[in-house]
Amino acid sequence: MDLYDKTRYLLMGDRGLLLEFGDEISHEVNGKVRRMALAIQAEAIEGIIETVPTYRSLLVIYNPLILLLDQLKKKVQKIEADLQETPLPEPKLTRIPAVYGGIYGPDLEFVGEYHKISSEEVIRLHCSQPYFIYMIGFMPGYPYMGELPDGLVVPRLKTPRLSVPKGSVAIAQKQTGIYPMESPGGWQIIGRTPIELFDPEREPPSLLQMGDMVQFYPITEKEFKEWEN
Repeated sequence: MDLYDKTRYLLMGDRGLLLEFGDEISHEVNGKVRRMALAIQAEAIEGIIETVPTYRSLLVIYNPLILLLDQLKKKVQKIEADLQETPLPEPKLTRIPAVYGGIYGPDLEFVGEYHKISSEEVIRLHCSQPYFIYMIGFMPGYPYMGELPDGLVVPRLKTPRLSVPKGSVAIAQKQTGIYPMESPGGWQIIGRTPIELFDPEREPPSLLQMGDMVQFYPITEKEFKEWEN
């Protein structure tokens, strides 16, 4: 059983209450995180400023001048008691093009060598199944997705890169992700997508949402450049 028998409440400063539902990355735990986030948003409780969902927990940011901690806990506990009535929306599938290897995926060969398979097989495996978006985090629009096929599970880089290009498609352990903008990063980079993952002028700004699915498909460098232009 991945879920805790009883939700754990942890104080995060004087404006945050963290609800921990389990200690494993699983659809069951993540489903409860999403249900709680949706249910709290639907209640529109005065004093709750924001909810921040993760793999296995939910941070509730509140205004203690409007909503006391004990009041918040009671309201959240009541919502949790009725949680089974909160349906989850059907996941949307987004297909993401990616050019693999070369300057776009400098770690592709390492992943193949690590598993003693060809680069072509790495690409085939990465594109072989849709991935579930467990959470959006690290930076705006960054999707944490899983789980990778066993043949692609690799460690993080021993020394993170100071700069990872925007659109880089990366893997680490059983996860895959996409860098929406240039940033430091310690995951293995196997490709790059021309798709714009985060646009503050768009509504919602993030192309991908927690609870949805992503399927990668390979494109050529020529197609990548045409897409970019």
